[in-house]
Amino acid sequence: MNALRALRLFLWLLVPVAAFVAAGYYFTVIRAPADSGGVAVNAPLGGPFQLVDGDGKPVTESIFRDEPSAVFFGFTHCPDVCPTALSDMAQWIDALGADADRMRFVFVTVDPERDTPEVMKEYVGAFSPKIMGVTGEPAKVTSMLDDYHIYYRKVPTEGGDYSMDHSASIFLLNERGELTGTISPDESGDSAVAKLKRLVAG
Repeated sequence: MNALRALRLFLWLLVPVAAFVAAGYYFTVIRAPADSGGVAVNAPLGGPFQLVDGDGKPVTESIFRDEPSAVFFGFTHCPDVCPTALSDMAQWIDALGADADRMRFVFVTVDPERDTPEVMKEYVGAFSPKIMGVTGEPAKVTSMLDDYHIYYRKVPTEGGDYSMDHSASIFLLNERGELTGTISPDESGDSAVAKLKRLVAG
């Protein structure tokens, strides 16, 4: 009988522990936006970095402070996902009107070996002058991508060439550089613009 009572007491004590673990899982994984690398919403994201824009001017983590940002990670040799994402971003900028001046739109390469500042400037310039292209030395870009929990992978192709597999969502950061959500590749324009307006409004 004593053994049975002890077992029952153990099971009752186990319930709140299991609930606590489940809650932790929810807020660190389930609540994290899709394609966000498992980083929870409103969690600090990334760390210091030293990259450059299309003109070769320094770009640091300070670009993700003081104003909200919409950030996409891709590469200029991307056949479909990247040009589609940047085209969508350009349309959202037009739809936002004056609100577009209250936030930043950033395209960070996952392929710094080919995406030089000159290449990035020409590429993003074809979509919108408000989109900032960011690249840098390969080791520094890789460090930044890892710190920001961005998925990317070099994929060998025929003839000794390569492509890149990478996160397809656009990351939304508030003025403190915290991840507040994402815009998925299949999201409607109206939904995306609504998210950006909420981001600007704070």
